[in-house]
Amino acid sequence: MKIYIDGTFYEKEDAKISVFDHGLLYGDGVFEGIRFYNGRVFRLTEHIDRLFDSARAICMAIPLDREAVSQAVIDTIKQNELRDGYVRLVVTRGVGDLGLNPLLCPKPTIIVIASKITLYPAEMYANGLNVVTCATRRIPHGALSPMVKSLNYLNNVLAKIEAQQAGAGEGLMLNEQGFVAECTGDNIFVVKNGRIMTPPISSGALSGVTRGVVFEMAAEFGIPISEPDMTRYDIFTADECFLTGTAAEVIPVVKLDSRVLGDGKPGPITRKLIQRFHELTDSTGAAIY
Repeated sequence: MKIYIDGTFYEKEDAKISVFDHGLLYGDGVFEGIRFYNGRVFRLTEHIDRLFDSARAICMAIPLDREAVSQAVIDTIKQNELRDGYVRLVVTRGVGDLGLNPLLCPKPTIIVIASKITLYPAEMYANGLNVVTCATRRIPHGALSPMVKSLNYLNNVLAKIEAQQAGAGEGLMLNEQGFVAECTGDNIFVVKNGRIMTPPISSGALSGVTRGVVFEMAAEFGIPISEPDMTRYDIFTADECFLTGTAAEVIPVVKLDSRVLGDGKPGPITRKLIQRFHELTDSTGAAIY
């Protein structure tokens, strides 16, 4: 495995950063998870744009432009001779001292890792996920905007631990007002009477790239889609439910808090979206080779 760090490729065993990097000391940095399929990077532009938006929101200047970062992603995939897989693109604040002051970190560190990922077993895609509601609430906008895809993921990690301890595949996170925000690593959608609904970004959801693809597919199929404030009631009474994420792709949900959703099986609209999503991933994207 070859890993990119600040313009140089290292063997996995030699890929290291300083213990004084603020990405390690404070979770001070941003990242993207990016998929590539069949020799093409899926939605690369959208991921790079979100990375730069996240960096700008935390007052961090990425030392390369968008084109150079995109090329670093493609070059890393080439170095590892992969056609299908997952990229983790990380930009940390860089090396500083043991204090908080980001001005003492003169240069951010850019890391690109290209590998494989399997978030859920195949049977969960076929039969659907069991989800539980987590007691851990989503961080509010006034504390740290959920729109920033930062290296500080402890909020999500703690919720993920709750879900795992409950024996569930995923955990549903609510905001401080009790409205549905998102899952620990995925956006959530429901289908009711032929219409798709998903929580608004203002509820605490990340503006997911795959979430955006669902909006495009819904428009293509003529399926109405909206973003109302949602509670667990909207999920309990839904005909279908599914999650989306770069790593998760599109995956059905058949239970929430031990309650069966719909008829307990992946629904027809969910299956239609999954099929179309795979058609898009197999045929579109930035060419690697």
